[in-house]
Amino acid sequence: MARGEAGAAPGTGAGTPPGPALGAPPETVPGAPPGRGTLTERVTTRRKPAARSAGRDAAIIRRGLKPIVWAGALTPLAILAIRALRDDLTANPIELITNWTGYTTLVLLMVTLTITPLRRVTRWNPLVRLRRPIGLFAFFYASLHFLTYIVLDQFFWWEGIVDDVMERPYITVGFTAFLLLIPLAITSTRGWIRRLGKRWQKIHRLVYATAALGVLHFFWKVKADTRQPLLFAAILTLLLLARLVPALLAAARRPPAS
Repeated sequence: MARGEAGAAPGTGAGTPPGPALGAPPETVPGAPPGRGTLTERVTTRRKPAARSAGRDAAIIRRGLKPIVWAGALTPLAILAIRALRDDLTANPIELITNWTGYTTLVLLMVTLTITPLRRVTRWNPLVRLRRPIGLFAFFYASLHFLTYIVLDQFFWWEGIVDDVMERPYITVGFTAFLLLIPLAITSTRGWIRRLGKRWQKIHRLVYATAALGVLHFFWKVKADTRQPLLFAAILTLLLLARLVPALLAAARRPPAS
C-alpha cells in the first residue's frame, strides 16, 4: 500500500483534498474576483461609510448645533435677568416680563415648526434631533409666561383668574394654548414615542393648533399695533402650507384603491 493511501481517513478517497484547517481564513464568495475578500468583509466594508456618516452627523448635532440651540434659547432669559439686575425693567416690569416671555414662546414655536420643512429641503434627517430641545424651550418660556400672570399679575387670586379665563377672549385662547403644550412636552421623550407608536405623531400635530392659538392670543392682546402678530400669522401660514402641499401631492400620486 502506498504511503499516501495508508494515511487517508476511513471512508475518504486518497485523492480527496483536505478541508480547511482550524483557524484558516473563510472561503471567498464563489466566482468573486481575486482580491475582493470574503462575503462578510465585503458587507462590512459597505457598512463602514454609512456608519462613519452617522457618527459624523451625530457629532455635528451634539457638539455644534445643540450648543447653539441652548445658547440661543437661553439668551432672552439672560437678557431679562441682566435688565432686572440693572433695575431696567421699565415702569411696568410685570408687563415687560409677560410680553418678553410670550414673544419668546412664539418665536421658539415657529422655529420648532421650521425643522421639518428645513429637513425636507436639505434632506439632512439629523435635523429632527433639534426639534425636541427647541420645543421644550418653547414650553419653558410658556410656563414662565403663565407663571408671571398667575404669580406676579394676579398674586394667586384664583377667582379673578377664573373670571379672566371665562370672560376675556385673549386670556381664554392663551390658557388653552398652554394646556395643549403640556401633553406635547410630557410625551416628547423616547419612552413615550415607543409607547404611543403611530399615535405620537397625531398628538404632536397639536403643535400647529397651539401655535395658531398663541398667535391669536397675541393679536387680541395688542389691540392697536398688530404688525408683529400678523407677521407671526404669515410665518405660521407658510409653515402650514409647507406641510400640507407635499402631503396633498403625495396623495394625488397615490394610485386609487381598487
